[in-house]
Amino acid sequence: MASSLVKLDVHLVFHVKSTSVVIRDVDIVPIHKYIGGVLRSIDSIPICIGGINNHVHILCSLPSTVRMADLVRTVKANTSRWIKTLDPYYRQFEWQKGYGAFGICPSLLSKTIQYINAQDEHHKKILPKDEYIAFLNAYHIEYNPDYVLSD
Repeated sequence: MASSLVKLDVHLVFHVKSTSVVIRDVDIVPIHKYIGGVLRSIDSIPICIGGINNHVHILCSLPSTVRMADLVRTVKANTSRWIKTLDPYYRQFEWQKGYGAFGICPSLLSKTIQYINAQDEHHKKILPKDEYIAFLNAYHIEYNPDYVLSD
């Protein structure tokens, strides 16, 4: 085969560090837009970005030339640096070190987009930690409950 053809869509979830300030409501949309720009800069296609003040959900393509860990590190480092320029309130802003990455098959893209876009409503019913554990269980990912969403 003369060329490498790849189509990998991933649903990323990562949280604000517990000792950090949370994202103010007024800044959520600009931060999500900035994340989209960072993704495009590394040849990822941002499909949907959402979340609430303490975590973010990103549905994007994983380019064939970028490792998952590098994509997440790039997004976190660039957004963290940029967020700190928004206001002195964010001086101590940090993301947690970990993240969740879940492969999404094409038939579930629209359902995943709806889910990400409904985060405000969703989190009136379920805590972020319980949501994250549900993802880990659905994907059969082994984890230590003592370290779920810990810094």
